[in-house]
Amino acid sequence: MIKTALPATSKGIAFLAIAIFFFTAMDALAKHLVASYPAIEVVWARNVGQLAFVLIYLGPKVTTAVRTKLPGWHVLRSATQLGTTILFFTSLNYIGLAEATALADINPVLITLGAGLFLGEKLTRARLIAVGVAMIGALILIRPGLGVFTAAAFLPLACAVCYSANMLLTRLVGAQESPWASMFYAALFGSIITSALLPFAWKPIALADIALFALVGALGAIAQLFTIRAYSLAQAAVLAPFGYLDMVFAVIWSIAAYSAWPDRFTLLGALVIALAGLYVWRQERAGAAKRLA
Repeated sequence: MIKTALPATSKGIAFLAIAIFFFTAMDALAKHLVASYPAIEVVWARNVGQLAFVLIYLGPKVTTAVRTKLPGWHVLRSATQLGTTILFFTSLNYIGLAEATALADINPVLITLGAGLFLGEKLTRARLIAVGVAMIGALILIRPGLGVFTAAAFLPLACAVCYSANMLLTRLVGAQESPWASMFYAALFGSIITSALLPFAWKPIALADIALFALVGALGAIAQLFTIRAYSLAQAAVLAPFGYLDMVFAVIWSIAAYSAWPDRFTLLGALVIALAGLYVWRQERAGAAKRLA
């Protein structure tokens, strides 16, 4: 049993890394678009694009592939995914990509904690220590009392809560159903809600930007597929520390696309948060080695 579990966990980690690459690419593109268009319009494109991706890929098989025994969980998961996207895309109007990502990077610790509380995954001392260390990193980032923290900082922090809930629900649903069902219902829910809101914030899309809006949807769909597969293969608490890869990719995209170098406090805070996750990862490996001995 151990021999089959280890490759599945490794594959789950690899899938998550691929997902994060595509997610951060989508976020970098979204930052460009929200500078000219309402955030809800970009969120709409992200959901409609994913829905189109699923429908085109599955074709006639869609009705079979999206059958579900967990409709209520899908609705809740879809709501948290939509909240995550709206909060993060909106934050990009006020905060740099690297800074917003760093603030949202308390989510791996929240996932670890939530996995213990709600999914029955073991809540070890190492995981609890990581919670405290990551919060210190978050305080370095927002620097309360030094005039750095603004109301806009609540957006990526709230995004982290929604994202963490979404990943826990992804683990819960993904272990029981097809990833296509999760992708379809999340995209359908998001498309319906954002389409209802769109008339209040619509801005005509320039011809040159249509491809960019379509690309946001495609990147989000690919990232979601790999995320769902990752959480169906490995425990949420094991995957959580690897969520810090988004900070690495976000810094790369910020520099490459916007020539925006994060300040030393952002890098320091992100480093502290990342160390919290790496500490958990090291402790998990040590524990696994003892069990195999």
